[in-house]
Amino acid sequence: MVDDIKSQYSELNDKYNFLTVETEIFPEKSGKLDGYTVSLKDAVWVKDVESCASSDILRGFKPVEHSTVALKILENGGTIIGKTVQDEFGFGGFSTNVGSTFTVPKNPYDVERSTGGSSGGAAVAASVIPKHIAISESTGGSIVTPAAFCGVVGMCPTYGRVSRYGLISYAASLDKIGVMGKTVYDAALGLEVISGIDSKDETSADVPVDWYTSFDSDFSGKKIAVLYYEGINPEIDSRTKEIIEKLNERNISYEIIKMPFMQKYALSTYYIIAMSEASTHLACLCGLRYGASSELTGNYDSYFSEVRTKNFGEEAKRRLMLGTFTRMSGHRGQYYVKALKVRTKIIQEYKKVFDEFEAIICPTTPFVAPKFDEIKKLTPVENYTADFLTVGPNLAGLPHLTVPIQKENELPMGIMIIGNHFEEKKILSLGKIVEELR
Repeated sequence: MVDDIKSQYSELNDKYNFLTVETEIFPEKSGKLDGYTVSLKDAVWVKDVESCASSDILRGFKPVEHSTVALKILENGGTIIGKTVQDEFGFGGFSTNVGSTFTVPKNPYDVERSTGGSSGGAAVAASVIPKHIAISESTGGSIVTPAAFCGVVGMCPTYGRVSRYGLISYAASLDKIGVMGKTVYDAALGLEVISGIDSKDETSADVPVDWYTSFDSDFSGKKIAVLYYEGINPEIDSRTKEIIEKLNERNISYEIIKMPFMQKYALSTYYIIAMSEASTHLACLCGLRYGASSELTGNYDSYFSEVRTKNFGEEAKRRLMLGTFTRMSGHRGQYYVKALKVRTKIIQEYKKVFDEFEAIICPTTPFVAPKFDEIKKLTPVENYTADFLTVGPNLAGLPHLTVPIQKENELPMGIMIIGNHFEEKKILSLGKIVEELR
């Protein structure tokens, strides 16, 4: 049976290029994930398995221990089948910024289209492998965007809900490990397994996790906020409105709102913080301790530059240079520190909304998965602005869920449900209702 499963996902991988490494790591005992196969995004450690964050500079790096998430999966009966490809270190929204020795994943609905990013390989795995949970990670939308593009459920938890120990970091104050699955139930089950406090991660939270078997499906009489954005694809906008009206028919009232401060400043705030922190975290990749190296010639600066120039991709270099600039002496206060203050204001704006509403709903993405030849025509700024729907909840550390809403024969599209901190059960419950309304 195991050989049959391996043959199946190997054939699928040949078609869609979503796994970087295939392996079988079997659980030592049974548990909640009995019968499930699990993949982990390439940035999440698996002991003795190459973990590169899909970057050439980390080729050959094999962690000497499991990430906390991998351990919890094995302790609960899940079989780890491999690592999924991503944008290099999470630097992208379409999974096209992979290292030169990695392959770009293909959308299972149309192989000429992007999977979304940066967790593109995870979204494909969740879509095409039966009874599968894909562990993913988000900094600015890297769980919900690819999930929406590939027609699966994506759950990004509250910051601190899941231990980040064993995660190759992009931006430590933003990174969150989450899950993708075919159904809301699968996503909830996976998240329950990997959640919880961890002594190895001081940012992890000691908050009870007990939601996957006890959805509260009665939202009757409750009120949700519908966040209005301009520039949404007409089909996505129309389908989102249909779902909202169906919720209204179930006595779930709604009000259309705007969040002017968040909508104006979230994108620029996110990229300043994310790039600044990425520049700091990845300074250790200098060709001396692990990963790619070169012949030891010249002084440290020339050696450091040679290794990084050869092994970082174009987008990684761009973000590291921008991040280095925004945290330099003379610029730090003007950019990074100011961005942190703006993030606090954005959190406060969200909190005011949750004083009145149970959840916030909006489209997950402004358009359906673009074709690869369309992506090639985008400027870096146009690439960054594609994240304008998802950076807000990520900046605020809020849990958010995407649920597929496309009709039959349509390209995938998703609706995003945002909740207050540690209210995963509430948004999963609302997501279960949306799932039933498709």
